[in-house]
Amino acid sequence: MKPTVEHDKRIAMITFASVYPHYVTKVESKGRTKGELHQVIKWLTGFDDKKLQELIDTKATFETFFKRAKLNSNARLITGIICGYRIEEIENLLTKQIRYLDKLVDELAKGRKMDKILRTV
Repeated sequence: MKPTVEHDKRIAMITFASVYPHYVTKVESKGRTKGELHQVIKWLTGFDDKKLQELIDTKATFETFFKRAKLNSNARLITGIICGYRIEEIENLLTKQIRYLDKLVDELAKGRKMDKILRTV
């Protein structure tokens, strides 16, 4: 499945604050912790807990969230299918970055080992 321009625009305007509680619920319901979720987010974006809370409090959109992020150089190693989309085939950079985050949260919830999630070689 290939994302449309409308899809890309729509998800760019979603606030991180509106999705974050779902990430927390997803990982905690599978026995993982909020701290592990933050570790994964920090690995991908460089955001520490303080910066993450600031982005939540200001209701930053995903567009703003990823503009401020310093994406991990190994993020390109995140591959596979998430939400029906093959990450490697997504052309829109922001949509790809959002799907990177979705994929990492999914892997965490599925019990994957942290060193595998963080693509440590």
